[in-house]
Amino acid sequence: MFTLASPPDGFVEDPFSYYDRLLDQTPVCPQPDGSFLICKHADLSAIYRDTNTYISDKRTAFGPKFGLGSALYEHHTTSLVFNDPPLHTRVRRIMTAALTPKALSRMEPGLIDVVDQLLNAMPRKVDLIDDFAATIPIQIIGNLLDVPMAERGPLRDWSLAILGALEPTLTKVQLEHGNRAVSDFKTYLQDLIARRKATPGDPDTDVLTRLISGDSNGELTENELIHNCIFILNAGHETTTNLIGSSLALLHDYPDQRAMLRRDPSLITSCIEEVLRFRSPNQFGNRETTKPVELGSHEIPAGTNLHLCIGAANRDPTAFENPTRFDITRHPNRHLAFAGGPHVCVGLTLARMEGRIAIDRFLTRYPKFCLDDERIYGRRIRFHGPAHLPTSLF
Repeated sequence: MFTLASPPDGFVEDPFSYYDRLLDQTPVCPQPDGSFLICKHADLSAIYRDTNTYISDKRTAFGPKFGLGSALYEHHTTSLVFNDPPLHTRVRRIMTAALTPKALSRMEPGLIDVVDQLLNAMPRKVDLIDDFAATIPIQIIGNLLDVPMAERGPLRDWSLAILGALEPTLTKVQLEHGNRAVSDFKTYLQDLIARRKATPGDPDTDVLTRLISGDSNGELTENELIHNCIFILNAGHETTTNLIGSSLALLHDYPDQRAMLRRDPSLITSCIEEVLRFRSPNQFGNRETTKPVELGSHEIPAGTNLHLCIGAANRDPTAFENPTRFDITRHPNRHLAFAGGPHVCVGLTLARMEGRIAIDRFLTRYPKFCLDDERIYGRRIRFHGPAHLPTSLF
């Protein structure tokens, strides 16, 4: 039986053949701890829509995992992603109002400038993760919250440590790093928020000022504000890094698709959607059942943790024609990379914009780039993408 807590050798680096077998043989896969792995596209879609039967609240699951009262427990039970109405509704409404089309459109010139500066500074031998894919979202989220440039250094390490704590199993060191990252980030944000309250920015473009102000229905508490600022960094950093990195790796490995995109740059939008499907940056989500349910041939009791395998659902042959083929012209493409239902990713428009601009401008500058043989993938189960892409530029 496939066990997520102790996956087979090679799964972390390349989980996709395992997903195909799960879809074919055990799309609802019981786990030794009583949880279930759910793989089919239709099942995930239904679960995302039914927020009464399948909840996002993780207080029960995260108490034993992180320890009640720990910094990680406080963060992951306060931020948007692991909450349900009415808290989720209130926080999401304020965050959505901050990420308006006007605010995002005003960000685009700054995004182009960030990308072009990175491209201008690139040597002929470069790591496309450290020197490009990972730098872009940190700078963009820094701009979004108007974090001073000199204070952005720790952001990536904090994010990696906090998100790393969401892996199915944790070492003591990972737990310590995650708790320290939350505490340090929280201390920094308390100071940044105090400064912003003293000198507010433009609420149309400064998301932190907008979050502080709230909306006509009220404001976030200080704790909600802090942890949802942490969430904005975490949600927008690792996944966007993976999106850009996987796009570059796939366009290298599928030269026919790269050539097609070069001939017709208008395919960049559908290219990004196909990368999101084919190499979903976030491979897993979770829900908990509130009542007994039947999935597949299994009777699943109330209070059961479900591992929603987005990476498998996006390869489901009942939802996609030729799902193991990377096809940048694919249409329709109803992938679940951004989840679905009321919890659909609040930053999906920004992520797509970052991916589109980064890849389009990189390929325009370096159409013949060549990845070296030493690529390394991140050692994570929940998130998937290259950790290092040594590259020669031509």
